[in-house]
Amino acid sequence: MSFLSKVSLKGKSSIITGGTKNLGALTAREFAALGSDLILHYHSQSGTPEAEKLKKELESEYGIQVFLFAGDLKHQKANEDLFKFAIDKFGKVDVAVNNVGMVMKKPQVEFTEEEFETMDDRNNKAAFFFIQAASKYVAEGGRIISIVTSLLAAYTPNYGVYQGTKAPVEYYSKAASKELHGKQIAVNCVAPGPMDTPFFYGQETKESVEFCKSCGMGNRLTKIDDIVPILRFLATEGGWITGQTIFASGGFTAH
Repeated sequence: MSFLSKVSLKGKSSIITGGTKNLGALTAREFAALGSDLILHYHSQSGTPEAEKLKKELESEYGIQVFLFAGDLKHQKANEDLFKFAIDKFGKVDVAVNNVGMVMKKPQVEFTEEEFETMDDRNNKAAFFFIQAASKYVAEGGRIISIVTSLLAAYTPNYGVYQGTKAPVEYYSKAASKELHGKQIAVNCVAPGPMDTPFFYGQETKESVEFCKSCGMGNRLTKIDDIVPILRFLATEGGWITGQTIFASGGFTAH
């Protein structure tokens, strides 16, 4: 039997949140290349021109259908609407990728209540309601994948609120993986190391960037190109993996 024959998403449909830039956009390109139709979520209307450009590129290059959905996923209704929108367009959802998140690096004693609530909304609530909706609407044999962080295995200052608001996603995913056994839906998390994206550099000093690089293989940060093949695997032939958090950090941390 050739396993290469299983590396396809032809005839499938996928939702990718935060799907129009950085890791989300590269994941969208990979899934499109494998034949999946796509629903790409983005947070606010200010991102519409960028989203429309990506939509046209993917449709033209890969001959798939792409629809855009803007919304704040901290709300339960927004997640329900996202999945119902996908089912209205494609009739089903096969793969759901939760790629929404927010980083804020500062000592815990300096956090305001508003800052904490914003982090909790983006990292915790949005993930819970996404996984909840996905559990209702993803088709039998489908996949639910959430992006978390390798900092879940780190002992470090200044990232406590980020770690704390991301940590629940691992347990929502583990519980969902058991709850969805009957539908044979695999539910997993992927935990990248510090990623070489604009979001990372805004939080760090030159010295801390160099330290993070020194912790990874090849003295570099995690690239989005390092993570997409793992998402591809979990969305295709990796269906026997469920309830797991896969750390992909070049040795930055290990679980």
